[in-house]
Amino acid sequence: MSNNILKDIAIIMDGNGRWATKRGLNRTKGHEVGAEVIRDITMYCAKHETIQSATFYAFSTENWKRPKLEVEFLMKMLDRYLKNELETYQKYDIKFQAIGNLNEFSKNLQKRIIDTQNATQNNTKLTQILALNYGGRAEIVNSVNTLIDMGKKEITVEDISSNLQTPYSDIDLLIRTSGEERVSNFLLWQISYSEFYFSDTLWPDFTTDELEMIIENYKNRKRRFGGV
Repeated sequence: MSNNILKDIAIIMDGNGRWATKRGLNRTKGHEVGAEVIRDITMYCAKHETIQSATFYAFSTENWKRPKLEVEFLMKMLDRYLKNELETYQKYDIKFQAIGNLNEFSKNLQKRIIDTQNATQNNTKLTQILALNYGGRAEIVNSVNTLIDMGKKEITVEDISSNLQTPYSDIDLLIRTSGEERVSNFLLWQISYSEFYFSDTLWPDFTTDELEMIIENYKNRKRRFGGV
């Protein structure tokens, strides 16, 4: 029997809008409840004895296609979330990091993100990573272009890995909620040998109990990494 050690976990948080619609609520209510779930899951990961990083797919490069009012709400909610969470990050020794192209956000939101990163940069218990205006293909392209600018003539796997935005090169476990079974341009390089788990639960209903069950499932899988 396997007993895999979980260090780096990533979650595609899907189903906020459908959760709200099923209840006759505005889609924004689903995002509000979903943000509370991020807090719960982050706290669980911070207390877990082996988890080092938790990466949440918060806003993809494709999410700009959503209705303008919804996008504006998400931007305000992100700013409010980071403002409110700073005390929690410091109290529980959590480092915050954002990945993605932040240049398309407002100057005020960019400042909030950078200030939060700077304020928590020395925390060591857990790194919480929010993927914001993020796309996996773009991250790989940016890594390669950085290496070209450095004068690299031949590029290795290690070169690309070390120039990604994430502080790790491999994800152990990728979870997607809401019953959808695709990766949606998320951490394409880092999930090469990840274990996947697709949950039917809509993100606002996702709990630490379900996460614990998924982790137990992960521990007992046989990870071959291309071998026998």
